[in-house]
Amino acid sequence: MHQALLVPEVLLDIFAHVNESVDLPSDDSSCDRLSSQQSLASLATTCKIFYEPAMDLLWANIDELEPLLGCVTRLHPLIYCSGAEPSWSEGIEPLSEHEARQFLRHAFRVRSIDISSDRNFHLLTVFPTETCMFPRLQSLLWQVEAPNNIYLHLFLSNTLLFFYLSAIHPALKSIGTRCASLEALTIGDAKDLTADESFLLSETICSCTQLRHLGCPPLGWEAWNHLSNLPTLLKLEIGGGNWPLDRHDFKFAPFLNVIILNFYVQTASHTITTLECSEFPSLQRFEMHVQVMPFAQAEQLFRALSQCNAGHTLEYIVIFSFDSDGDSDEEPSDSSLAAITQFLQFTQLRTLGLVFENYPVYLDNDLLLEAMSSWPNIRYMTLANHQLRLPTITFRGLFDGLRLCPHLDSLQLHIDAINIDIDPETESFQHTSLQKFNVGFSNIEDVEAIARIIFFMLPGVEQVKHGSEDNNWDKVNQHLKHLRSSAALGHHT
Repeated sequence: MHQALLVPEVLLDIFAHVNESVDLPSDDSSCDRLSSQQSLASLATTCKIFYEPAMDLLWANIDELEPLLGCVTRLHPLIYCSGAEPSWSEGIEPLSEHEARQFLRHAFRVRSIDISSDRNFHLLTVFPTETCMFPRLQSLLWQVEAPNNIYLHLFLSNTLLFFYLSAIHPALKSIGTRCASLEALTIGDAKDLTADESFLLSETICSCTQLRHLGCPPLGWEAWNHLSNLPTLLKLEIGGGNWPLDRHDFKFAPFLNVIILNFYVQTASHTITTLECSEFPSLQRFEMHVQVMPFAQAEQLFRALSQCNAGHTLEYIVIFSFDSDGDSDEEPSDSSLAAITQFLQFTQLRTLGLVFENYPVYLDNDLLLEAMSSWPNIRYMTLANHQLRLPTITFRGLFDGLRLCPHLDSLQLHIDAINIDIDPETESFQHTSLQKFNVGFSNIEDVEAIARIIFFMLPGVEQVKHGSEDNNWDKVNQHLKHLRSSAALGHHT
């Protein structure tokens, strides 16, 4: 054996390369994983020096309990025999104390486990509730449908860093004491919580002192107050229905280090209240998907977001509203044109996406110019208008704005493509970065003139995307293809 293989760091690095195929995406990842496992198993049986590091990698990541149950002599043929059914354990006696030791033989090597079924849990009755079956576990994905399953305690480890739970579970109350090092907690239940579940969730969050990432249903003010004083917190994601937040007069401490804030909610009112009570001086990304948000609340949301002390840090804003709850016939006030002005203070903005199903976000030429001058680093901008209303931005206004944003590569904006106010043959300006251009429902008359404007002034745009039923924009794309082919032929000649 080469002397280099006696150096533990070298050996671990070599084995890690053997194991890489487990973690890398592939068209046939299951075959790659099987091949990697077979290679590690062969290495483990090569010599004593190889055994421990190879076995640690072989058992590091497992799905379900079958791999460990397969170490039990009585159960091995039931699990690995040809044609074994998922329900193989029905009617099987629980593990004995001796078999429990066989089951735990390699459990201490497990770092990550994904549990999606409780079909084999009845075999584990031999273990007391306070048992920690996986003392070095770092990642747990618990997707068991039965919310009151009593066996979750067996998986809670003081080394646990990442925990995904598909629904509120009574064992949550033990997380603060049994998983003191927990850094990432995600609770996936988006349904309305009962009062008891809301209290349990709030109590759980308040017991976690090392959280970096949190995703959960809506929280009460006690939990929000705890999180605002948590310096480790970097990402906060709220999704679900009812909100227990009822202290409208409460002002939270600044969320000093939160850089990502996401909301996936039914209504916007409590999100707005939360923002009005909070400051995020380090915030970089804000995303919100809301089912019901009337026009007036959209303006309140813009205002609340502009007042959360993220003017010099926020780089990403995406807001989707899918339904205005019956207000789709409400005519927006003139101030809707200026709603975007609430975001002018975000000087580091790189991504802006505002998509509202039942009311538009309008800009005129002057406001677009002011916005672009405030966002010199903008790369992506979508202002989607799903209603057929006349656009207020002309090509002249568009190109005046583009001059100030050299990095913009994706734009969705409604354009007045009927009243053409620019001649590409007399203009020397070209915006070469823009590659994706979506004009939404903009109407068009002079197909050839529009095609020449885009070809000469937006050379990076190969096709214009649109949502119009009129095929004139398709004709524009045909002209663009012809102009590009002619230019290429002339250059070649």
